[in-house]
Parts: sequence; C-alpha cells; structure tokens
Amino acid sequence: MGYRQLTQAQRYQISAFLSVGWSQRKIAREIDCHSSTISRELRRNGSLNEYEPAEAGRLSGHRRKSAHKSHKRAPSLIDWVTKQIQSEWSPDQVAGFMRRVGSIQVSHQWIYNLIYRDRIAGGDLWKYCRLPCQRRYQRHLAKRAGLGKIPDRVGIEHRPKAVDDRLHIGHWEGDTILHGHKNSGAVTLVERRSGYLLADCVPKLKAGLVSKVIIRELRPIRGAIQTLTLDNGSEFADHQTFSEALSLKSYFCDPYRSSQRGTNENTNGLLRQYFPKGTDFAKVSRKAIRQAVNRLNNRPRKRLGYRTPAEVFWGEYSGGLDTSGAALNT
Repeated sequence: MGYRQLTQAQRYQISAFLSVGWSQRKIAREIDCHSSTISRELRRNGSLNEYEPAEAGRLSGHRRKSAHKSHKRAPSLIDWVTKQIQSEWSPDQVAGFMRRVGSIQVSHQWIYNLIYRDRIAGGDLWKYCRLPCQRRYQRHLAKRAGLGKIPDRVGIEHRPKAVDDRLHIGHWEGDTILHGHKNSGAVTLVERRSGYLLADCVPKLKAGLVSKVIIRELRPIRGAIQTLTLDNGSEFADHQTFSEALSLKSYFCDPYRSSQRGTNENTNGLLRQYFPKGTDFAKVSRKAIRQAVNRLNNRPRKRLGYRTPAEVFWGEYSGGLDTSGAALNT
C-alpha cells in the first residue's frame, strides 16, 4: 500500500475512532491506509493528549505550502552528501545528522535514490555503502531486468485482513534458503500463529521440484491450511499446481518486502544455526533437516508465552491427519 496524503474527512474519522478507544492499527484498516500513516499524523499534527482534526489539517497545509523542494538539486548539497557517503556514513546517518543540526533536510530515501542514480550513471558511490545498501541496488537492477515474474500472481493486498491478526492457525508463509545461485536449497513453510515449521531440501530450486515439496509437506495437514504467503522468487511460479492440490489460496508479497513474511524470515534465521551459509542442501539428508526442524518446533518461544510451536499448533489443530503423505515433523 503506497503512502498518500490524508483527506480532511479521514482526519475527522481518526478523531472519532480515537475517542472510542480504537488502536492505530484498527483505524488504519478502517480508513484504508497504512498504520504508519496514522502514527505519523498523530505525531506531526496532534498534541500530547488530544487530536483535533481541523487544527491537524491547518498544520498539514501550512507544512506543505512552506516546503522547499528546489534545494534538493543544489550541487552544494549533493556534494556534501556525497562526501559523507564516501566517509562511510549510511543514508540514515546522513539524514539524521542533518535533522539534528537543523540544516536543510532530506530523507534517507532521497539519499538512496541519489546513490542509485550515481550508479546508473557509472559512478561508484554505492561501493562506499554497507552490504545491505549494495544489495538494495542489486535488487533495483534485477527489477529492471524483469526477473521474478509470477504467472497469475495475486498480491498480498488481496489477502484477507484477518490473517494479520494471527488469531487462528491455518495461515502459512513460504520461502527458500539458497545455496549459491539457486543451485540447491531448502523449502521452508511456517504457520503464522504458532511458528510451526515444515521444511525439506531440493537439489535444484526449480518450480516443479519446489511445488512437489510443498504438496508433500502440507498434504498430511491440509485441514490446517487456508492461505500461503510467498516471496516473488521464480521457484514459486508453479503456485497454481500446489494451490489446487491443497485447496489453499496463494498470495505474494510486494517486491523486496521480506517484512511481510516476518515469521518465515525469522525462522529461516533460526534454521541457519544448523545449516550455515554455504551449506550444499543437495548433500543434506532428509533425516538431518527433520532433526533440525523438530528441535525448532519444540523450542519454547517468548511470544507464545514460552510454549513451543508444536504445542500451539497441535493444541489448536482439530483436523484429521492424512497419513498418505510425508512423515510429520513432531
């Protein structure tokens, strides 16, 4: 969901919902915007104890009228920012320092764009950035090359809002852990409410092989599957096959928004404890990955009140088991 300015009507809605005790997240869902938009609005245009929509609209209008955009192309500003990046400051550090000293302000996103334009023009400013920043522009190039297209892709914006609440089991996230450039890997599937993990290896990260693993892992518990949220890797291009086989609905995150599959990303990090980067999954036995998965599923989690993912999942799953599929990770 992209950022857009709030209307005055929405400001009156925010005021009304706040008066009856609604949370910022609930208000955002109701007026169809991101929760960060509500947080930003209250921080900028509200006071410590109240939010007055008419005053908020006046403050917002004044801020927009007094904003000066021309300075952002000034050569002196670009030169100064460039020197700080070459001194290995991050874009966030540059923007934060400018805010602190009260000078001309630019956002960290503007600085990222400056670095990207410099790279497209043949510059080397990106090389002074830390690895995450470098990857950011590798992703830009991948997107320009048209990589990762998924046929009949349904975006996460169409996923039922109830999935966000994690109140019921049945909503899963899927990803792959790679060895090299898709030479081999592991398919990981994590249930959002419980954190319960299923995983298996594939010798090649091809769509057909990944689809077979997903069907094999989820078929025995298909009564506990309603949705599966995936990233945009081409290995999930065969999503229609496993969606039909398992009677589930597949959704895809926005490009490069791994935070929309936060449970899966965090669990992949835990699995890396057993299979560090550089592991050739073509040489990992099914027994070895099952043992690692079982350990994670039976490790207490703080967010679950120190219950284990297995306790929460099997405690709430009332569906019958299909024993024709793969062995379950219990």
